[in-house]
Amino acid sequence: MNQERRVRLDGVREALRVSMTDWATLEVRDDQARVVPAPQLALLVGQLDQADPDWSLHWACDSMQPPVVRARLCAAGLEREGLASGYTLEDAKLAALADAARLYGVASLGEGEVHWVDYDPDEGADTTLLETGAEGAALTPRPSLPPEPPRDPQMEKARGHIDDLIAQIRAAGRGKEIAPVLMRGYGNTLEESRQIYKELQAVLRDAE
Repeated sequence: MNQERRVRLDGVREALRVSMTDWATLEVRDDQARVVPAPQLALLVGQLDQADPDWSLHWACDSMQPPVVRARLCAAGLEREGLASGYTLEDAKLAALADAARLYGVASLGEGEVHWVDYDPDEGADTTLLETGAEGAALTPRPSLPPEPPRDPQMEKARGHIDDLIAQIRAAGRGKEIAPVLMRGYGNTLEESRQIYKELQAVLRDAE
């Protein structure tokens, strides 16, 4: 590796390290959430612009339920792809980006950096103690967690319809056109799911 490329790679690693100030929620059980460190995207963009103006980042959604995302980061002449699942699509994106950072030699998604914290449906995961480095913040997984709550039958039916439409659209060769819709997931409410379904229907009609 020549000196210039080594300097760029060191700059990219430092950009990733400095930006590792966010948290991605991997799962939620009752009032507890499992979180991992992740890059703060806005901060990372600014840092990478300085380290390597030619960098690029692409996401691809492998699964909607549960959300599974790939993050392909190209910087300093290297390409690394992270893969992760998350509680929401946005969480999966951040976790996948953190996995890509690990492949650049930054941070780690080992057990030592996975924490259980308090979770509020309105406020989300409470990472305050983790961010301040308070003693006892590195919580370990509970030996016995409550079972996952039952899914809403109507939402499950809506997800099935959406999956069917996605399969038809991909079979018609129009999969790339629905990428922005896929990144929104199935929607958080039945009404949002219906709106996503309508948007996918429109794409499929255009393909016919």
